[in-house]
Amino acid sequence: MSAELQLAAKVVELVRELAGRSAEAEVNVRHHALALTRFANSAIHQNVAEATTGVRLRLHLDGRTATGSTTLTGADGLRSLVGRTIAAARVTPPDPGWAGLTRPAALHVSAGHPGSGEHSGLAFGFDEATARATPAERAERVRAFVAAAGGLETAGFCRTEYVSAAFANTAGQAVDGRTAEAAMDGIARHDGADGVARLAASRLADLDGAVLGARAAAKARAAAGPIELPPGQYEVVLEPTAVADLLQNFSVFGFNGKSWTQKQSFAELGAEQFDPSVTIVDDPLGSRGEPAPGLPFDDEGTPARSLVLVREGVTRAVAHDRTSAAEAGAESTGHASPASRSWGPFPGHPRLEAGPPPAGGAVDGPPAIAESARPFVARMRRGLLVTDLWYTRVLDPKTLVVTGLTRNGVWLVEDGEVTRAVGNLRFTQSYPRALGPGRVIGIGAESVLLPDSWGGSRYAAPALHLASWNITGNASG
Repeated sequence: MSAELQLAAKVVELVRELAGRSAEAEVNVRHHALALTRFANSAIHQNVAEATTGVRLRLHLDGRTATGSTTLTGADGLRSLVGRTIAAARVTPPDPGWAGLTRPAALHVSAGHPGSGEHSGLAFGFDEATARATPAERAERVRAFVAAAGGLETAGFCRTEYVSAAFANTAGQAVDGRTAEAAMDGIARHDGADGVARLAASRLADLDGAVLGARAAAKARAAAGPIELPPGQYEVVLEPTAVADLLQNFSVFGFNGKSWTQKQSFAELGAEQFDPSVTIVDDPLGSRGEPAPGLPFDDEGTPARSLVLVREGVTRAVAHDRTSAAEAGAESTGHASPASRSWGPFPGHPRLEAGPPPAGGAVDGPPAIAESARPFVARMRRGLLVTDLWYTRVLDPKTLVVTGLTRNGVWLVEDGEVTRAVGNLRFTQSYPRALGPGRVIGIGAESVLLPDSWGGSRYAAPALHLASWNITGNASG
């Protein structure tokens, strides 16, 4: 039994002692270690690390629900947590939406990731070397990134993150697990133009700073001297870094179980809302044989599993916690989080399934173009190649109309050739409509793992070739 699971069990016993056997309680214990190496002006300027163990209690007593948390894990700290939460529950308004506790259930295991026991997720492809990575190991990747940029000014970060967590409740569910992640995100700057490269991995060893630095530098050099283009509908190739923004907005606003039950989501289960080439899967267990990107259970102790959100263009599912599932007459999909009752449960590890390999094999192209995007650029008559989407904001959640800017490189493509760099553009576009039936020309043959800006989510995104994207102006209008 892990140290975190022992802590969770202690809190459950304290609830039974202080609140009685009728109280329902669930306990999350999470040890979170984050280490970050930042660089700017082509030099490391900050190396920080933090490690905390937090205990979060949710208590349902006499029809009322309250939550409490602490980082004081000694006997006095845990007893104080339980006492404070009981007191809060007694003065909290009744909670008619309480959906009860998760019953004991074994964790799911994905291919290649056997569990270490009926209730344990400690062996889900976890990489010890990443969890124990040193500042020197992160610095090696930063040094390689800077050197590969060939004298261009660079900035960014390399981070490693480790979580060991456990859950227990008064219904008898008790599970634990751990996960690790590494990520690198950097830019190179040339003559006022930025190029970006970013990547996430479950192993720090899979991050090659030299490859990322060379890619960022190539983009920055190719983005110099941009022209302005008028507003209009443009055929586009979105590189994986841009597609990650689509997946994030689909997840948070579209496949959100609370939004769906409140009819604020575009998702219509069973409807052909996407092109037949589109399949989107939320995959926290890493079913492709790579180490698992997420924990094998959610914040309500429900075992995590792969969830098909879209299959061959047909919307199949949305994410649920126990509350939204009860409202929808469904079952939890294992997507509870500390904020899911208020914000809503959403997928944290979506993957847009890659397309078939290009006919004739790999296509050569400038190093500034992502490899999976090159076949689409080569067959484009006139359109735009977009590296990144930035500062995106939802204007209408029901249709998922989003406005935002391009960033870190956009180019005009004519007759299969990149001809000119283009200044950053503003767009206003319904994301589901952009991927609607007949509007997806191609999906890249490789999905790239990309980190969420704030950590906690990960997106597996290929390049996308779309028939139309609505450009409404330049970056200043």
